[in-house]
Amino acid sequence: MAPPVGARPGWSRRAQYGLFFSFLATIAGVLIGLFLLGLSIVAPHAYAGVRGATLDVTSPVTGALREATTTVTGLVSGAGNYWDAARQNAALKKEQAALRQQVIQARAILNENAQLKAALQLREKALQAVATGRIVGSSFESQRRFAVISVGRGDGVLIGMPVRAPAGLVGRVVEAGATASRVLLISDRANIVPTRLLRGGQAVISTGRGDGTVDLRPLEVGRNPFRRGDIVVTSGTGGLYPPGVPVARVVRLDDDGAIALPMADPADVSFAVVEQPYEEAALRAADEPTPEAR
Repeated sequence: MAPPVGARPGWSRRAQYGLFFSFLATIAGVLIGLFLLGLSIVAPHAYAGVRGATLDVTSPVTGALREATTTVTGLVSGAGNYWDAARQNAALKKEQAALRQQVIQARAILNENAQLKAALQLREKALQAVATGRIVGSSFESQRRFAVISVGRGDGVLIGMPVRAPAGLVGRVVEAGATASRVLLISDRANIVPTRLLRGGQAVISTGRGDGTVDLRPLEVGRNPFRRGDIVVTSGTGGLYPPGVPVARVVRLDDDGAIALPMADPADVSFAVVEQPYEEAALRAADEPTPEAR
């Protein structure tokens, strides 16, 4: 049979040569193994020298392989430890965030409880407290400053009644619904409160500025009586607000007066007390018989 067209005549010969040399190498390996085995039996000391020489030759290669293996193992172990540490760090961060949220909620509850307790104590001390309610909203961006309190006509609240918190005066009721009322804050431009300087007792007029602050002006023309940090309280003049209720604290002086911040900021106040107008409460208290008369 004729050889195929295009076949290379030397290909099978090279395969035969490779097979032959592989066979020779195998026989040589077997002979060397048998020789070393016989040497280890007949002349152990000579075989020990051969083993030592072999060890000297192979030890650098073995050491290098061991270093490479140790390095690879260390890299794999280090990577595993890194990812494990990253997972633990993420878990710790998540747990810390949850704990922080719980702390914030606990502080908010404690703060609200403290304000409620203070409002209840204020109601007990008030001359004629009408109702205690939660401030559920207030205006901050508008020039008109109002707050909404969660008590209304059903609780005895009427238009014109003063509203105060444990920290100070909030304002007065201008609208009363069945279950809620609108309060005109002391920082509103339309709210004018007769006050006096706590330090010295000088008569002062407090007028809202419509930006969350109040303007303080003395009744007597002359030198500016205010200092930074001064407190003004209600004077009782006009018969609406009881005397001695904190109103505002001076934060800045101007030519003939001062700018002050309300002591009871609706943004920080949760509960407030609606009271009878001071003059009416005083008249009712005077008309009530004393225990001795009863």
